[in-house]
Amino acid sequence: MWQEILESQRGEDPPRLSVEDAIILYDEADFNLLRSVAMERRRYVNRGNTVTYMIDRNVNYTNVCTINCHFCSFYRTPGHAESYTQSYEQISKRISELEDVDGVRVLMQGGVNPELPLKWYTDLIQYLREKHPSIDLDCFSPIEIEGIAEVCGKTTLEVLNELKNAGMHGLPGGGAEMLVDDVRLGLSPMKGSAENWLRVMHEAQSLDLTTSATNVFGFGEKTLHRVKHMEKIRNLQDKALANGWEGFTSFIAWPVQLENNVFGRRSRRRNQTQVGAGPTEYLRHVAISRLFFDNIKHIQGSWPTMGLEVAQMALFGGADDIGSTMMEENVVSASGTEKTCALEAELQETVRRAGFNASRRDSDYNLLDTPDVSSNVQEFPAPPPLQPV
Repeated sequence: MWQEILESQRGEDPPRLSVEDAIILYDEADFNLLRSVAMERRRYVNRGNTVTYMIDRNVNYTNVCTINCHFCSFYRTPGHAESYTQSYEQISKRISELEDVDGVRVLMQGGVNPELPLKWYTDLIQYLREKHPSIDLDCFSPIEIEGIAEVCGKTTLEVLNELKNAGMHGLPGGGAEMLVDDVRLGLSPMKGSAENWLRVMHEAQSLDLTTSATNVFGFGEKTLHRVKHMEKIRNLQDKALANGWEGFTSFIAWPVQLENNVFGRRSRRRNQTQVGAGPTEYLRHVAISRLFFDNIKHIQGSWPTMGLEVAQMALFGGADDIGSTMMEENVVSASGTEKTCALEAELQETVRRAGFNASRRDSDYNLLDTPDVSSNVQEFPAPPPLQPV
């Protein structure tokens, strides 16, 4: 049966993939054939031979958080000895370092900090906009917006509007994880429902803020949950496009990191071997997402969690973007990821060795002038062979 479903997905304008058919492909389709069809779809959606990347920086402005997600190793409770909130000047210094390497975007996210009023955020955005007018400020995930709204007594739409007026460019897609409450509320009971995340994103899109969609998987959920997550994002994108809005620019997925958090330790104690996800399962997930999202143009490979070699393989199975330089990262890395920064030369070389042309982009996927710096990487390792399972 999967053969017929996969065959139907060939060509320039295939029928929309149903949840039921996506599950069959996810669970049963031949690994290499699935990736081949996803690659074919990618070439219809993103014509040409270009793979994009961005020069940006992550700034995790505070680790104070009250949500207590079981898979998060980054947060600290209010008053904890290791808690911090960066000053405006500290954040600005990091952005100046980004400007020094021709960066174009800062992705700023933190915890849900009950000690920070709305004015702290709007003043920060205004301060950074004045100091760094050429840098796009994509800041504060939907759960942070909810936290700010609760502190200041405003609606999330009002908060988003004030942040946009202060100079915020976009709303990152963090905090989605798994938009199925059967899974989500067991991992983060204080984080709120999937509908809350979707509502805040819908509001952001109505204000023409740049948004992206994310997905963390490997919590022991079923294939149904993974595809249902995609369905909710696809449905919201349908609404955005019907309203004439830009909607989600891209979809980025990665497996949960298990090394240094409560979820990982608990899973090991219980010998839950089904949690997490390896390279083959990740690449299958990327391929399914490319076929399922007929209304989202860009699928991004995740090198921070999977490594550059696996992210390179994702380019042959549906992904058309290899992410960004990041410069620093403190959330995922706290859970076990070791590599948190990629040189532009590394990203270019990864793309070039896969047979594609590398191009800088901004957070709206506009292509930018791109100098060739790939020769700055010496003896870049070839990707290891991957055996489908």
